[in-house]
Amino acid sequence: MMIRVMVLATAVTVAHGTVWAQLSEAPVGTKGGTEGGTEVGTKIASNFNTPLEAPPPAMLEQSSQLLTEPASKVATQSLPCSQMRMVPASFVVAPAGLPDAPSAYDPLSRHCKFELVLHQTYSPYTFASAGFDATWAQMWAQWPQYGGGMQGWGKRLGATLADEESRRFIQNFVLASLLHEDPRYFPSGRNGFVSRAWYAATRVLITRDDYGRDVFNQAEFLGASFTSSLQDAYYPRPDRTLGATMNRFLGSLSSDATTNVLHEFTPDLKRLFHKHCPQSIQRFEARMPIPEDVKP
Repeated sequence: MMIRVMVLATAVTVAHGTVWAQLSEAPVGTKGGTEGGTEVGTKIASNFNTPLEAPPPAMLEQSSQLLTEPASKVATQSLPCSQMRMVPASFVVAPAGLPDAPSAYDPLSRHCKFELVLHQTYSPYTFASAGFDATWAQMWAQWPQYGGGMQGWGKRLGATLADEESRRFIQNFVLASLLHEDPRYFPSGRNGFVSRAWYAATRVLITRDDYGRDVFNQAEFLGASFTSSLQDAYYPRPDRTLGATMNRFLGSLSSDATTNVLHEFTPDLKRLFHKHCPQSIQRFEARMPIPEDVKP
């Protein structure tokens, strides 16, 4: 304690001597050195008493945005949501390079994530996939409590649509927004079938957050578990057991892994088929109102 007091007293003494030395070296005014020293002391006191000017509101807003928003979102102008649904196949992200290259990645806002879910909801592929799953389930007598015929097929179709729509809304919008994760699929940019297939299949474990970093895919696991539990509300009673719920959970993960593999190799298949298809089919395809993200 005594040592701290001695050090503090020494520091005060040195500071006091420095101030008096600066005052003694100040230029002497026309009315004498005392008045000149008094003028200098008055200026120093006025400088200490002058309040600091507050920064302009624009600077405060910009600094607050830089602290709260991802660097990629602040540095670049966000694209329209319709242009951010699919990630280009040529887009490759260098490991740990995104914070220094904000123009390479633009995160999805909550509004764009909701538009992505709406786009998937009203996509014809959604209804085609649900119809195929309902037909397959009826062929193999899955959910026999729903019965047969068109009535049984309609019940299976409704259950399948409820599975897909609830899963997409909870996982790709609610959880992705709360956990700041990007629900889009990012192509690998690698060479080799095995390497690309392994990358695509493991995207159920690893995803990107709103800063472009690789993180554990919490939305995938939580979304699969929530929807698997939600299905117990409208599935037949024999399918509401713990074992059936866990089977649906694992089936959701495997289904998403298969979908990611298709996302990875679909551009290559499109280019292959488009290269060898007849010219008449290509001209017919050009006249069809096909979305740009679906064209080869």
